[in-house]
Amino acid sequence: MRILVTGGAGFIGSHLIDRLMNQGNEVVCLDNFYTGHKRNILKWMDNPYFELIRHDITEPIRLEVDQIYHLACPASPIHYQYNPVKTIKTNVMGTLNMLGLAKRIKARFLLASTSEVYGDPEVHPQVEEYRGNVNPIGIRSCYDEGKRVAETLAFDYHRQNDVEIRVARIFNTYGPRMLENDGRVVSNFVVQALQGNSLTVYGDGSQTRSFCYVSDLVEGLMRLMNGDYIGPINLGNPGEYTILQLAEAVRDMVNPSLALKYEPLPQDDPRRRQPDITRAKTHLGGWEPTVQLSEGLKLTVDDFSARMGDRVAAVPSASVV
Repeated sequence: MRILVTGGAGFIGSHLIDRLMNQGNEVVCLDNFYTGHKRNILKWMDNPYFELIRHDITEPIRLEVDQIYHLACPASPIHYQYNPVKTIKTNVMGTLNMLGLAKRIKARFLLASTSEVYGDPEVHPQVEEYRGNVNPIGIRSCYDEGKRVAETLAFDYHRQNDVEIRVARIFNTYGPRMLENDGRVVSNFVVQALQGNSLTVYGDGSQTRSFCYVSDLVEGLMRLMNGDYIGPINLGNPGEYTILQLAEAVRDMVNPSLALKYEPLPQDDPRRRQPDITRAKTHLGGWEPTVQLSEGLKLTVDDFSARMGDRVAAVPSASVV
């Protein structure tokens, strides 16, 4: 098939492209390189079945493809809060453009939504029926509410225009090719540990997250795209860890002598985040994560260590996701 991946030079998008190319598909990568990087897709640049287009999805584009994986949007707080108006334009106008394209060419469309649509959840673990607890005017709302609108658009295009849609709500995902300075909790800890610095824990570290290795997520996305279930569907690892547990795991893996330092919890930072993946197991052929946290962290640390050298930016003080 001929497949379009928006945000294809990014962390998750590039891993997805690897899988699609290895299957023998023809892949078009669309990226404006706001958070993506050419090094993530460099190995495919001379392949005749791969095409890279530098393009901002807030502007329309005409292409002919069979499927659209719509991943384009900055996904870490440090990046989506840097230009919040651009973030919500990407989520709303960009999604409108991609859905319009899918409508015109009759392509199947997969929206990479997010667990952030649940906000700071009052239901735990989070099930797809839960409508969320989101601050519509907070510093995270450009992303949270932007993705909620993107889901609205997807379902309205499906109901009104018969566009074939799939909606994935992605929970915390980690692995090789994460940006070193994206302000996310895994990359923060790994970079700080490799630099020999204290690991910054926000709040008392009791807030929880679930961590899904990127290869497991990509498998879930592809099963969703090629299956019959529309969604929304949670994709993530149901294993729940406190931020303190993660900090200790990274520290012990890299340098057990490092200290932990505590900073105030950022505004609207969710206290608990854990997916209920019953729907995914039911509708995606028994899908569930297979990579253990210890194994995934080792692969992630090795990748960061190989990439870092002297060019790692100082880890910013930012919200953690």
